[in-house]
Amino acid sequence: MKRVVLNRKYSLFVGNARGGRTAAILASLTSTCRRHEIDPQIYFTQLLTNLPLVAERDLVDSLPDRCTRDHLARLTNQQASTEAAS
Repeated sequence: MKRVVLNRKYSLFVGNARGGRTAAILASLTSTCRRHEIDPQIYFTQLLTNLPLVAERDLVDSLPDRCTRDHLARLTNQQASTEAAS
């Protein structure tokens, strides 16, 4: 609830409609990261680093909920290959 109140306070200083839209998108992404137990700073750093390499059709896979599924799938595959090698 505190984030909602702070967001309302900060929204007064957005400047214009485009800035408000950008602020809303960033707030939504950070909330989604928190809901999926992802550190938003790490997520945005990784996203901005990998963004030039991602094809437009694959942008949906860069969303926080998809990243966690992909990450878990990669971990599962790594564990399975490690156990098979042992």
